[in-house]
Amino acid sequence: QVQLVESGGGLVQAGGSLRLSCTASGSIFSISTMGWYRQAPGNQRELVADIIRGGSTNYADSVKGRFTISRDGAKKVYLQMNSLKPEDTAVYYCNADIRGINYWGKGTLVTVSS
Repeated sequence: QVQLVESGGGLVQAGGSLRLSCTASGSIFSISTMGWYRQAPGNQRELVADIIRGGSTNYADSVKGRFTISRDGAKKVYLQMNSLKPEDTAVYYCNADIRGINYWGKGTLVTVSS
């Protein structure tokens, strides 16, 4: 079992930056991949970025060059979001994968005003 808690969301103007943080507790050493997903109203949840234990990263095309995911050991994952756009507005969820089982945080709201 893993528990995930996100922080760092908020309201920002277009072109601004935010840094999201996620802290894991529980069976953290069993976590392989950690990532960030987002869900805008009326849309499906989508992958933003993920990072495996070895450090390889994967980004959605829509955020490449603007967002950076990083990981601090087994316990924390961050999402640095720069050059934010109104279309980045969504609830952002932290995700952890343990042998194919996904765990989710409760989400943090990011609102980008134009």
